[in-house]
Amino acid sequence: MSLYDDKKRVEILKELNAFKKRDFNFSSGHILGSMCTQPHPIAKEVYLKFLETNLGDPELFPGTKEIESKLITFISDLLHAPKTSAGQIVSGGTEGNITAMWIAKQLTRKKEIILADSSHFSFKKIESIMDMKLIKVPLTSDYNMDVSKIKDNINDNTAAILGIAGSTELGTIDPIPELSDICSDENLFLHVDAAFGGYVIPFLKKLDYQVPDFDFKLKGVSTISTDAHKMGYSVISLGTLIIRDEKWLDEISVESPCIGSKRQAGIFGTRSGGPVAAAYAVTRYLGVGGYKKLVENCMNITKYTEEKITDMGLHLITKPTMNVLGVKLKKLPEVVNKLSEYGWKVNKIDHLSCIRIVIMPQITKKIIDEFIPVFRKICKEVGEL
Repeated sequence: MSLYDDKKRVEILKELNAFKKRDFNFSSGHILGSMCTQPHPIAKEVYLKFLETNLGDPELFPGTKEIESKLITFISDLLHAPKTSAGQIVSGGTEGNITAMWIAKQLTRKKEIILADSSHFSFKKIESIMDMKLIKVPLTSDYNMDVSKIKDNINDNTAAILGIAGSTELGTIDPIPELSDICSDENLFLHVDAAFGGYVIPFLKKLDYQVPDFDFKLKGVSTISTDAHKMGYSVISLGTLIIRDEKWLDEISVESPCIGSKRQAGIFGTRSGGPVAAAYAVTRYLGVGGYKKLVENCMNITKYTEEKITDMGLHLITKPTMNVLGVKLKKLPEVVNKLSEYGWKVNKIDHLSCIRIVIMPQITKKIIDEFIPVFRKICKEVGEL
């Protein structure tokens, strides 16, 4: 059989297009509940050029390896990482969190992680696959980690403390400076999950928003994870873990005799260079100034959306810290299901009885103006208003 059978190609594409039509898509603007994004056009273009590259074997792809190094440098500079630091490209926040806890466990030979109730579900995976124990502390009324409860939970088996810079549910930021002080005093490993906030908070600071420090300017911070496929405006999936001391990677590296590099750290062996090149292209295209404008626009539309929602007579769970809104609803399942029927996707957070709306770069005021009348109509239909 020919490898290039055009009739077969047409048949397969027809089948796949039928599946694709069932998907929601970011370009429509109707996905309002996801922290992922429609990629920047240059990210899509570059991604296709690097499909066959494998960063797991850098000797074969030295050019792509240099792109990886340049992307890590951009993120490291953004996060004020010291000269001793290193970066590890990961698939996203979950792998970043797993890798950070892997390092913490190897360095300390301990098994307990202190974290808040707002922690990402990836830590449940960490608890299972890494035989670690999660020690939960409650949240304050502002939905941040209650730092006053930390010291009561530190013991001889504490491997790490987790701080969140942009929670998955509400985009809130834990008091990382206070966590840094505790970890410095107690000589503890501090991981900051900034999968969402890593590409937002540095630019909020440049825009004079009052948000806490969260990065390596704080001496107690050990590792930070960020995601380029979220507010980095790039393709799925690509994350970065920045590590304060390059030597710590020795704790998780293994010999790799069958490829060009002698040792390899991280979970994955084979790693596509496509997402890495795409993310780097976006950083080159936008630069710090471009990201600042992007974040400013998202925050302006967040404020606009907040006003429209409160004008309806609805309330938010908490004042937005970044471009994430939690809208309280009594008829949560009914509203979410009806919105889906009307072609709108929001995120349902059952335990808070709210929907999450995330104002990503592709969301415009025009889209919000299209959404609000539908939202209001549904709320009236189900008795929410």
